[in-house]
Amino acid sequence: MPKAAAPSAVLLASPDDTEAQFYEALQHADLDHLMALWADDEEVACVHPGGARIVGLMAIREAFEALFFRGPVMVHPERVRRLHSGDCAVHHVLERVQGQIEGGDMQVAWVIATNVYLKTALGWRLVSHHASPGGASDVQELVADVGTLH
Repeated sequence: MPKAAAPSAVLLASPDDTEAQFYEALQHADLDHLMALWADDEEVACVHPGGARIVGLMAIREAFEALFFRGPVMVHPERVRRLHSGDCAVHHVLERVQGQIEGGDMQVAWVIATNVYLKTALGWRLVSHHASPGGASDVQELVADVGTLH
């Protein structure tokens, strides 16, 4: 029996739609919504920062379930570079991740992610999410664009 998609994940008309819903699902720790965004293919893959490659829908679900055990992931895409060709799209994303550390102070981390989308009969679906720790040069690239005067 096929899996039912979450109602808000049904209309995925573009890779941007799918990506917006992916980050929304992370921010709300909505596992069912997040999993409805993935292609129904056992070769889908995910790599969390510093982690091993996770292959297959069940393994990806378990990894995000463990991540959501700590609560929502306050991740915001700050910059997206897009490559779109036919039925495939690749987005390179600079993510800002916020969280509280001991003592209640807010900490910000930067992550570089590559999201790969494939157009299916059900719309654009995620087939790969690969995230790595970002660094100061990534943030500098973002800051350099703000306020540039000619």
